[in-house]
Amino acid sequence: MEGRKSFLLRMSPDLWRELEAWAQQELRSVNGQIEYLLRQAVQHRKRAGHPPAAEAPDSGAGEAE
Repeated sequence: MEGRKSFLLRMSPDLWRELEAWAQQELRSVNGQIEYLLRQAVQHRKRAGHPPAAEAPDSGAGEAE
């Protein structure tokens, strides 16, 4: 099994507070809550019939919102 990947994530203080409160309600750390939400999003995408990310064409990843 591969090790866990670490990376820096920047977000607004308002979003951090929202995630922190949500994580506390669900008895998770903020990191655990973010990982849970990302897993849900990936599963939703798979069920919607989208190809796995590795096979998807380059969609401009890395662009600012």
